[in-house]
Amino acid sequence: MKLWKQLAFVGALMGSAIVVAGEANPLFINLTTNEGHRAIMGITFGKNQIERGHPLTIFLNDKGVFLGSKQNATEFSEQQKLLGELITKGAHILICQMCMKHYGVTAEDLLPGIKLSNPDISGAALFEEDTKTLSW
Repeated sequence: MKLWKQLAFVGALMGSAIVVAGEANPLFINLTTNEGHRAIMGITFGKNQIERGHPLTIFLNDKGVFLGSKQNATEFSEQQKLLGELITKGAHILICQMCMKHYGVTAEDLLPGIKLSNPDISGAALFEEDTKTLSW
């Protein structure tokens, strides 16, 4: 019996439902933080899931936009390295243009592969069928 079926069965026995992702459900991570450890947690969670076959989108917004800025390479070197690795594995890293403007991050300053987002782009990823979401 597959693990997700076993978990669902156990949840039913315990009187509560356990929701598990299907084998290739997309994951959308809303990353709002520029706090180092929290950002690593969110990015690493996504890394672990893309390695298990789940399509991944990470949306950098609010203070998360600082993670995508080359000007912050010293402070966020580990986070930027992980984001680059995820891009090479096919993850979509989106960044909020309104937040960039608010915090003074320019498009020319973004790491290679980060895509400027808008409501259509982020909405398409967020509302793709069977997408699961998390926020850090």
